Amino acid sequence: MARHGGGGRRRGGHGGGDHDGGDERWLLSYADMMTLLVALFMVLFSISSVNKSKLEGLQKSLKDAFSGKVLPGGEAIMEAGGAPTDRRVIAPPQTTPPQPQMGGATAGMSQAQRDAAQQAEARDFSKLKARLDAFARQAGIAGQVSTRITRDGLHIRILTDKLLFDSGSATPKDGSLPLLAKVGSMLAAERTHAVMVEGHTDDVPIASSQFPTNWELSAARASAVVRAMLVAHVSPDRLTASGRADRDAMTSNATAGGRAVNRRVEILLPREATDVAAPRAASTASVVPDLTHPLGTRIVPHPATEAPKP
Repeated sequence: MARHGGGGRRRGGHGGGDHDGGDERWLLSYADMMTLLVALFMVLFSISSVNKSKLEGLQKSLKDAFSGKVLPGGEAIMEAGGAPTDRRVIAPPQTTPPQPQMGGATAGMSQAQRDAAQQAEARDFSKLKARLDAFARQAGIAGQVSTRITRDGLHIRILTDKLLFDSGSATPKDGSLPLLAKVGSMLAAERTHAVMVEGHTDDVPIASSQFPTNWELSAARASAVVRAMLVAHVSPDRLTASGRADRDAMTSNATAGGRAVNRRVEILLPREATDVAAPRAASTASVVPDLTHPLGTRIVPHPATEAPKP
């Protein structure tokens, strides 16, 4: 009996020990949770802490920026109501009055000085004309390159057919490059007068992907000649390119010969020493621009019929 009872006590004692150990396991979970909470609070505290020295530096920088020391007129931002305190007056941009395209170079001279300047210009034009004519004769193109001196200045006329461009093209032919280079070198050596290049076509309409009308074709041909003048070292400040399409025909376009004459490039060196006084400076009032061209035409586009050129 005693052995049985003793065995019962041992079982009871062992069982009680197992029961007590199971009740204390919550301490491990509790300790882990507390450790995590402490770590969490430390992270939150480190995030919420502020570097006071850096904050004060930022405040001072912002105050200086909006105080007018850095940004002009910044004091207005700091003031209630935002009334600007910068009362500096901005001067309006200065405009350069338009310069005359030709003439007026002798304004302010005496009559004797104007006469001398005109005579010197006439001699220069005559010498340049003689050199151009001699070159045209020597190259065998006198029938397509001609010069004349008028009251407007020195005109150089170049017929483009079979010389400068193919039909419907604005790319100079390879054979025309020596001609353009020679003319350009003579104009570059002259160094005084403006060089105004105009392209002209016949009245046969053109409608290609590159040139919708003769306006684009004539302007492109003038620009191609200007590029050749630049290669020959003519100053870009002297050069002007414009297209006139068929607006200034020299002769009737009813015949093939007439159309060939009308397809040309005109180069004008306008007179500088004239009796025409320089225009007054532009006023602040609205002024209608004078579009009269020195060649006696007006650079006002006219509608052109768009149809394929045969």
